[in-house]
Amino acid sequence: MLERKLIDTAQVPGGEELELISHGRDHMITLKRNELMSTRMQFSEEQLAELTIDRVRADKPNILIGGYGMGFTLRAAQRRLAKDARIVVAEIVPKIIEWAKGPMAHHTGDCLDDPRLTLELTDVADPIGEAADGMRAQFDAILLDVDNGPDGLVREANDKLYSPRMLRQMREAMAPGGVLSIWSADKDPRFTNRLEKNGFEVEVIEVRARPNNKGPRHTIWFAKA
Repeated sequence: MLERKLIDTAQVPGGEELELISHGRDHMITLKRNELMSTRMQFSEEQLAELTIDRVRADKPNILIGGYGMGFTLRAAQRRLAKDARIVVAEIVPKIIEWAKGPMAHHTGDCLDDPRLTLELTDVADPIGEAADGMRAQFDAILLDVDNGPDGLVREANDKLYSPRMLRQMREAMAPGGVLSIWSADKDPRFTNRLEKNGFEVEVIEVRARPNNKGPRHTIWFAKA
């Protein structure tokens, strides 16, 4: 039987400590024994990118991905987007990127060297605020896979990202016809209502964690202003 091994830990700014665990060639990132993400279950994170891009109208999309995680959403977006697209990834935990380039390099491949990619080690609220204030180009899509979804576990400050104020700012940060998509580990009808109250047309789908229709059910919201 393969042994689980602790590879490294990472402190989330203003939040909890994460652990990188190896299990053979697979890896998982955990919080207090809760498995936040794993290389064995990545389909719903890939679908976050795939289904968002299906809904984007722009010819040369400029997209923002909040949270690198294990890179599933980024790599799925890279496979689908044209060479003239632009991708910004905001990751608040520098160690996550160190892990991607180090112990998880065989999963990462060359995705962080993509010329379309701008990697920013910051809270995703920062590029959202800059786009809303006209300090950078608006986004055709904002994809959020931050914490556990609207009901966070990792960092208390993440809750503000799903607040009415931030939702309004996200509307301002998106180009006309833009898509806001949000991944969550669980359903949250109250959050659906919050999106609608802040002027979004909302579509909610459930996606399995594995492509064979097995594993936990995850939720993705697609919101258009």
